[in-house]
Amino acid sequence: MRCQAGCSSFSGRVFRVTFLMLAVSLTVPLLGALLLLDSPIDPQPLSFKEPPLLLGVLQPNMKLRQAERLFENQLIGPESIANIGDVMFTGTADGRIVKLENGEVETIARFGSGPCKTRDDEPACGRPLGIRAGPNGTLFVADAYKGLFEVNPWKREVKLLLSSETPIEGRKMSFVNDLTVTQDGRKIYFTDSSSKWQRRDYLLLVMEGTDDGRLLEYDTKTQEVKVLLDQLRFPNGVQLSPAEDFVLVAETTMARIRRFYVSGLMKGGADLFVENLPGFPDNIRPSSSGGYWVGMGTIRSNPGFSMLDFLSERPYIKRMIFKLFSQETVMKFVPRYSLVLELSDSGAFRRSLHDPDGQVASYISEVHEHDGHLYLGSFRAPFLCRLNLQSV
Repeated sequence: MRCQAGCSSFSGRVFRVTFLMLAVSLTVPLLGALLLLDSPIDPQPLSFKEPPLLLGVLQPNMKLRQAERLFENQLIGPESIANIGDVMFTGTADGRIVKLENGEVETIARFGSGPCKTRDDEPACGRPLGIRAGPNGTLFVADAYKGLFEVNPWKREVKLLLSSETPIEGRKMSFVNDLTVTQDGRKIYFTDSSSKWQRRDYLLLVMEGTDDGRLLEYDTKTQEVKVLLDQLRFPNGVQLSPAEDFVLVAETTMARIRRFYVSGLMKGGADLFVENLPGFPDNIRPSSSGGYWVGMGTIRSNPGFSMLDFLSERPYIKRMIFKLFSQETVMKFVPRYSLVLELSDSGAFRRSLHDPDGQVASYISEVHEHDGHLYLGSFRAPFLCRLNLQSV
């Protein structure tokens, strides 16, 4: 009995010493890494209002689960969608502009070259983002790394309109994102999300809260470029109003949509169209009701926990996170909650469509309405989704 008690006491001490040594061996390198490693971002504190409660028109539902997947594993990251008649076009993560017709995927253009398999390949390969149909049967495309293009999908002709290498008011364009075009094709309004960060580092752009994004205007006739709005935090999707008197621009990092007036008595002025959205907005597209569809990159849960809201006023935690983890690892902690919002023409919440864990529709970047259906673009998913508008 005496030996058993002594052995038990000795074993306990050995366990405690071993555990302490293990803890020290793990903690010291971790603290060293936190002290010695540089963080890729230098975030400043941001202030948000409490997210809107998910009640009423924002009440969670399963409506996005009714969508059907199209072209599964035939394309990756169909970010934006455009139609010329009944023929559909999109840009993909491997740098292609593709035609989607009769169940077939056909490549019609590329802006870059080389292998297009990893995020490090993107600058050479190109990454088509915003895509719009012009008035003359052509497509206007914003490539994150290459600039603005006009593509004739029938003749497979590609025309560079504005290179990303062209400095605008002394600053380079590192992340050309979305565009919207006047009905006559004369003016293109587009976003450059950052002068510092490229598309492949969009998570660093969001987490740092960099305010070097711009809304710009390109004149296809004179080739002149103007800066309309500056000091935006991740300007993303853009959409002209039906009367073409203002342009909406999603300011993703700030969970809001701004409005810039391009004609009329308010020309040159800007205001907030809608703020404190229930998610972080991506592309904006017109709805048949006269309002706008907004795809949400991720949700701001209330009730619940929003990681980006929590981190917004804690820049020191952001620095530590990116000292220790890659962007790919951090993305695994971002909820896959899919949310689509329809806004009225005045910015009021009209309805919302949800897939709470992204089972069917995931990583939604855009909602393109065509012929009674909603087509859901995605910046990561290997498919396109289609939803019958009458069912929602």
